[in-house]
Amino acid sequence: MNKKIVLPLLAVIVLLVAGVAYLAFNLSKQQKANQEMQELANLDKKEMENEYEQFARQYSEMKTQINNDSIVAQLTQEQMRTQQLLEELKQVKASDAREIARLKKELATVRAVLRTYVLEIDSLNRLNENLTAENNRVKGQYAEATRQIEGLNSERASLSQKVAIAAQLDATGISMIPKKKNGKVAKKIKDCKSIEVDFTVAKNVTASNGVRTFYVRITTPSGGVLGGGGTFQYENRNIECSMKKSVEYSGEAITLATYRQVSEFLEAGSYIVSVFADGNMIGSKSFSFK
Repeated sequence: MNKKIVLPLLAVIVLLVAGVAYLAFNLSKQQKANQEMQELANLDKKEMENEYEQFARQYSEMKTQINNDSIVAQLTQEQMRTQQLLEELKQVKASDAREIARLKKELATVRAVLRTYVLEIDSLNRLNENLTAENNRVKGQYAEATRQIEGLNSERASLSQKVAIAAQLDATGISMIPKKKNGKVAKKIKDCKSIEVDFTVAKNVTASNGVRTFYVRITTPSGGVLGGGGTFQYENRNIECSMKKSVEYSGEAITLATYRQVSEFLEAGSYIVSVFADGNMIGSKSFSFK
């Protein structure tokens, strides 16, 4: 064979063999690199799954450390969300870079939220411990002071109570008279233009003498109060009265009459008249009007 043909042909064959060997080497190298990348992706995915599982367990543990229904509900919601993301991660292939990146971003959010709850629960628990200790200390001091006061004042309190009960005034013969514009008794409450309330303060030689103010409070069928008489103290609060009258009380029985003009519409039904003096209700009576 002509050397001019053989030599170039051999050169071409050598070059082809070298090219194939080079390509085979690069392909093997690329396959190895791809395999290593796949292994790293699988390992990264497994680590993410472990973190999601750990966070879900932490939420469950935190719910047992706090007695607050609102926060427990929030922790339960975050735990369910974490478990849902974990299930999504388990269904994703390690080679799905976009989905893995999304779940990794979600994992960072879960981690941040969990850290916030850890700090909040720790703060609440420390505050609760301090409040419990302070509460126990105050309770102890209060109990000791109460025992001392009860021991010193039991007899005096009993005597004071007896005196107060004996000195309390009593209103009897209470009457409520609705009147028309001409002063006559109104047969129907809707025709009432003024109200007269009369009552007798019974004799009480135990009560102290002096000026007494008597307050009359009229409650309507709907539960409202006919106001206009000002306010007075009763059971540590100010309540409204319908009319009032101040007189000199000497301990003897006395009959009083009080009046109130009516400008509002009065409904038919049951009215309650209550009389107060010295911070006590000293009499009450119900009246029905058509």
